[in-house]
Amino acid sequence: MSVFERLQQRLDIEKHEEGISPLDIADLPQNLRKIMRLMLREYEMSLAELLQAVEATPTAERMSPAELDEALTELTRQFWLIRRGLGERVTYQVNLRRKAGSKIAQGIWNVLDTKIGQSKGSEKP
Repeated sequence: MSVFERLQQRLDIEKHEEGISPLDIADLPQNLRKIMRLMLREYEMSLAELLQAVEATPTAERMSPAELDEALTELTRQFWLIRRGLGERVTYQVNLRRKAGSKIAQGIWNVLDTKIGQSKGSEKP
């Protein structure tokens, strides 16, 4: 395996560990996108709650329980969702990317306090 192949493999692993971005949802097939939109509103749902939500959709857009199960398996396989529990206690949770840390230098607040103090000092008559 070449250096570039190993690097690409490592980047793919890190991407899966980081989770997904809501902007990535536009690339999903329609059934998977519907589930992800629902999951983003609720963040975590049990299988029973997902079945109820699917049954509440208009008949023309409704997925069968088998289609829902297939879609959930695919979303879990692709790391869009995290599956927890077994049997009746299965829940699904959205696997969002962690928020990037602030790029502001740690000393910025001290600098701002100093500047504010100087400007207040120069305002005095």
